[in-house]
Amino acid sequence: MRSFLFVPGDSERKFARAAAGAADALILDLEDSVGMAGKPAARQITAGMLAAPRGRQQRYVRVNALDTGMTLADLAAVMPARPDGIVLPKCADAGQVRQVSLWLDAFEAAADSTRGATRILAIATETAGSLFGLGGYAEAGPRLSGLMWGAEDLSASLGASANRLDGQWLAPFRLARNLCLAGAAAAGVPAIDTVHVDIDDLVGLEADAREARRDGFGAKAVIHPKHVDVVNAVFTPAPAELDWARRVVAAFAEAGDAGVLRMDGKMLDRPHLRLAERLLAAAGE
Repeated sequence: MRSFLFVPGDSERKFARAAAGAADALILDLEDSVGMAGKPAARQITAGMLAAPRGRQQRYVRVNALDTGMTLADLAAVMPARPDGIVLPKCADAGQVRQVSLWLDAFEAAADSTRGATRILAIATETAGSLFGLGGYAEAGPRLSGLMWGAEDLSASLGASANRLDGQWLAPFRLARNLCLAGAAAAGVPAIDTVHVDIDDLVGLEADAREARRDGFGAKAVIHPKHVDVVNAVFTPAPAELDWARRVVAAFAEAGDAGVLRMDGKMLDRPHLRLAERLLAAAGE
């Protein structure tokens, strides 16, 4: 998974375009992109999108946050259509993931779905308080499939007048980004980089994506179809990277139980093996 494209939950036209595109996953959005009066209709439209014929793309649904009181109604509308996952916004901590997991147990049983099939992707930095829970997601349970960080809602929560300056994240937002990255690694799930909000700034988008991949993020969220190809290209391992990874895996396999070995004149240890395995997994090997 390299790219997660947000699609308004009430727009069949935008869904059709997104479903025909190259995004690895679509996030059908019932939260920010749908006004309060339109949410009941959007639930039904989203359920219809989920029921449409599927190809390789994963289909997630971003429900409304737990503190809105609308999450259960969202789930009741979309779970019969069997989404691949639920995106939980403004997630405060692992306890909220566990709460939604219990609800999903019930909805899956009612739909005669495989228990645990519906994953949860938590957007875990959108409130000031959520930053203090990022170290605990290892206790979120087996449904957790990733942690995403977000800056726009966090700006409002902190009272910040800006989150970037000259293309760089300001200190509070870089803190949130880095804590999300570390929290995801501690929980053993991918970290997903936040969206680039300037739709026409493809150069800045590519720079953001390259920095995210360099630092350890496994994918990036996007808000416009024109961003997908840029993000996919950045998060696709290059042939030289894959060649190195295959040789590292082969060298450790040949060495048996060795903790350290030498390849191309350099010392390699188990962290290098884990990196090689991640690269190959990202390429589907």
